[in-house]
Amino acid sequence: MQSEPSGFFPTPPTVLPDMATKQSLKAAVRARTGSGRLNQMRREGWLPSVMYGRGTENQNLKVHAKTFSEMLAKSSSENILVNLDIEDGGTCLAFLQAVHHDALSGKPLHADFLVIDENTPITAHIPAHLVGEAIGVKAGGLLEQYIHALEITCLPNDLPEILEFDVTHLGEGDSLHIADVSFPAGIRATHAGNVVIAHVGKQGGADDAEAAAATAAGVAASAVKAAPAAKAAPAAKAAPAKK
Repeated sequence: MQSEPSGFFPTPPTVLPDMATKQSLKAAVRARTGSGRLNQMRREGWLPSVMYGRGTENQNLKVHAKTFSEMLAKSSSENILVNLDIEDGGTCLAFLQAVHHDALSGKPLHADFLVIDENTPITAHIPAHLVGEAIGVKAGGLLEQYIHALEITCLPNDLPEILEFDVTHLGEGDSLHIADVSFPAGIRATHAGNVVIAHVGKQGGADDAEAAAATAAGVAASAVKAAPAAKAAPAAKAAPAKK
């Protein structure tokens, strides 16, 4: 059976977001700085952290290392919204901007929190999962995933924990591009629309190199474009993920 031309989908592809939930984390202001003192703090069970954003000065914090690691373990990624409960400093909403890990053990060494409010757009790399069995795979093709974490911008309340892409409609030689799908309201992919998320290669793999090249070129182009120019052209409706 001959597959439809790439970009033509009898059943429109959907993006299914599994929405992120806010976590709570206690923190305290720290006065100690310097590598020696920070290492001592880690031995005492603390994770050195810093909080910044919204025009405020940087504030050095510390959080319980065990509680922080448990929070990471329960999350699909490190894109986490946190209600920081600061001792003698009130509570504020923050986005886990970065986690610095030990190169050997993988344990967190330091965390950066970006102070935000519900009207502050954030940029995050969200894990991309493929769901369904492509019709091209049933015909003997091989499904290749080119994007495993997709960069998006959104407001905090719209932040997804994962994004699921339905690939059941892909035939042999078909590709799923960012422009082929429509993201839920409030979520925008930052990469160019021609970036390939997934591709079903034909037996022999002659078209795989072309799909990979298109992805690399699209990602590179997105990196030098302004954010509004990277907006993907919607072509299908999305539905909320089932909990």
